Amino acid sequence: MKGLLVNYEYCTGCHSCEVACKKYLGLKENEYGIKVSEIGPFEFSNSSENPKEKWEWHFIPSLTKACNMCEDRVAKNKMPMCVQHCQAWCMYFDEVEELAKKIDGDTRWALLAKKD
Repeated sequence: MKGLLVNYEYCTGCHSCEVACKKYLGLKENEYGIKVSEIGPFEFSNSSENPKEKWEWHFIPSLTKACNMCEDRVAKNKMPMCVQHCQAWCMYFDEVEELAKKIDGDTRWALLAKKD
């Protein structure tokens, strides 16, 4: 099974994945194949002495029912549009088992797969 791996610690919330997907699938207003949600900013009370770690603010891409993992592109050995257009290069596409091997435990990851 194929999936997407997102290192959301590095996602900047640029929405390039949303725009590329929306255009490629020809989706209407308020329809998405992938949707970036914003969580934060909020103060993290258990922060270390590093002031950069005092705040949490994340952008998390999520797949919707409209996502088909760009089946036609993938069949031609191309990346899904969201991965190809990711400005932060924090999205990966591969077999779920291979993606799971990339999770290093040092940063925050989300492994996304479509139900068949």
